[in-house]
Amino acid sequence: MNWRNCVNDPALDRQDRTILAALQQNGRLTNNELADQIGLSPSQCSRRRARLEETGLISGYHAVIDRERAGFALVSIISVTLATHTEGNAERFARLVRASPNILEAHALTGEMDYSIKVVTEDLHALSDFINRTLLAHEAVQNVKTAIVLNTVKDTSALPLAAE
Repeated sequence: MNWRNCVNDPALDRQDRTILAALQQNGRLTNNELADQIGLSPSQCSRRRARLEETGLISGYHAVIDRERAGFALVSIISVTLATHTEGNAERFARLVRASPNILEAHALTGEMDYSIKVVTEDLHALSDFINRTLLAHEAVQNVKTAIVLNTVKDTSALPLAAE
């Protein structure tokens, strides 16, 4: 099963979507706890979860770490314009992104800017260093525009998987 087709795939039923929604909220649920929540037996939950993992619909489990308590007080959204628009330059920038642990997200865009990246740093000094020593110093980058996040209204990776 391919993610693009899973919503329309008859093999992904209401109970699968309910399992996925429950696991998005708490990936540590045991099959017994999951069964209690959704009204299936633990063995049915186990089989369904295993199938969802095997097909790649569930691609992993992770801990959610409090960013500020971990020492990353500042979140910035940085728009990046590349120096040239060649495949090689885009790949050089992609390597920079993959090698930079402070970059949490990177998206290629249409429009005026080429990329939008979400960056976390300890403080303004660390952000300045990151911009000047990492981004602007890189051969692939021509220009950056930085916006510092003042307040986060919503921050989720949960998909809207309402069981129908």
